[in-house]
Amino acid sequence: MKPIWIVDDDESIRWVLEKALARENLATKSFANARDAIAALELDTPQVLVSDIRMPGASGLELLQTVKSRFPGLPVIIITAFSDLDSAVAAFQGGAFEYLAKPFDIDKAVELIRRALEESLRETSVESGPSETPEILGQAPAMQEVFRAIGRLSQSNVTVLITGESGSGKELVARALHKHSPRAAQPFIALNTAAIPKDLLESELFGHERGAFTGAQTTRRGRFEQAENGTLFLDEIGDMPFDLQTRLLRVLSDGHFYRVGGHQPMKANVRVITATHQNLEQRVRDGLFREDLYHRLNVIRLRLPSLRERREDIPILVRHFLVQSARQLGVEAKRMSEPTMQFLSGLDLPGNVRQLENLCNWITVMAPGQTVEIKDLPLELTQGQGDGAAAVTAEAAPVLAGHAPGGQVFDAAAPVNGAPPGWIGLLELQAAGMLGAGQQEVMAVLGRQFESALIKTALKHTHGRKNDAAVRLGIGRNTITRKISELGIDGAKDD
Repeated sequence: MKPIWIVDDDESIRWVLEKALARENLATKSFANARDAIAALELDTPQVLVSDIRMPGASGLELLQTVKSRFPGLPVIIITAFSDLDSAVAAFQGGAFEYLAKPFDIDKAVELIRRALEESLRETSVESGPSETPEILGQAPAMQEVFRAIGRLSQSNVTVLITGESGSGKELVARALHKHSPRAAQPFIALNTAAIPKDLLESELFGHERGAFTGAQTTRRGRFEQAENGTLFLDEIGDMPFDLQTRLLRVLSDGHFYRVGGHQPMKANVRVITATHQNLEQRVRDGLFREDLYHRLNVIRLRLPSLRERREDIPILVRHFLVQSARQLGVEAKRMSEPTMQFLSGLDLPGNVRQLENLCNWITVMAPGQTVEIKDLPLELTQGQGDGAAAVTAEAAPVLAGHAPGGQVFDAAAPVNGAPPGWIGLLELQAAGMLGAGQQEVMAVLGRQFESALIKTALKHTHGRKNDAAVRLGIGRNTITRKISELGIDGAKDD
């Protein structure tokens, strides 16, 4: 392990920190000014850097800027006097791990340095590990069983049915099955059968001939043809219309299908993997799913555990999603404090991995500091009122209306931690998450939340007087009355 560097022009502070860290068996290296530390970075790097802000010559902020430009993963702790608190906050927002205000308690200083040390060692282990992110993250026993199943199926072309709750990662498993199969060099084609309107789904699956229906101006290859010699993944198979189930059964039975409007049989050499969050056995009993198709699909069943069954994987996933989100937005990745990580690990998160990823996107944009505390999380999580992916979505509503949790006001034109401008950036993230999850009517859903947030906020400012709220919002009295009724908003009263 590399030493901890201490940069301070005050010899007494250097001495106190050196002795305290020596008692913890931690090696140190001290510098009286930032220039010497910057020069030393040409030859070596510390595990953690502790620096004062105000020093003769180059300041601690200049040192921080140099370190972050060259070694972004290196934790830097800034020491500051109370009079320098604004500078410390600026440093904190600029990438400092944390700051110590003088006079500081030496035991708390050592504890903070140890936290930074753990973060640094974790970053080092990530950097020295494989450069390619695993396709599926998980160390829990339940996930190890999934990995073993993928391994056993690696050389097989057998049909697989993946079951599990929404957001648990069924498509990732399907992709892994394809990647490790003999068909890996051939196409992997995915289709969410619940996301395609019923009258278009047949054409999506099997293609159509020119003139087969109004608007069919050219011949179109369907997903079966696109996946030829490869893998076709049909997500949410339980929602497939009953009449199309018959056509799918025929393909699975004899490997032939017809394009819509076609008369020549097409041969399909495709491995079919399906997934559903529904109970197919119950849908068969309810007459909504063909029993013969169910048996065709249920050759090998692979059940994917919910996040509640693999809580020990939550810290790994959180760190991965925070890094991923920060990379997409071009900002430094946030860090979770230990209590925050424990809090998240105890949540049910009914939206599973997808909800956790959306939450990490929210944190990257909205959390005020680099180290995320429990109070920085969406209120629906900390108050225990949220459920499913709606926990993140609902928290977005007040932000879209111009107010972040805690009362801070955001300008639509102001950048948020390097993200796209203000609440617009959050809206883009939320929409991207919903679209990526295959959710339908995204504009209608977000539009309702936007209108609801605006009206609720206006009513709050007018103490429930809806006519006054309508004036402030610039809409008519009849409009706000109708919207209050449609959106189910309580607490409104006539002026």
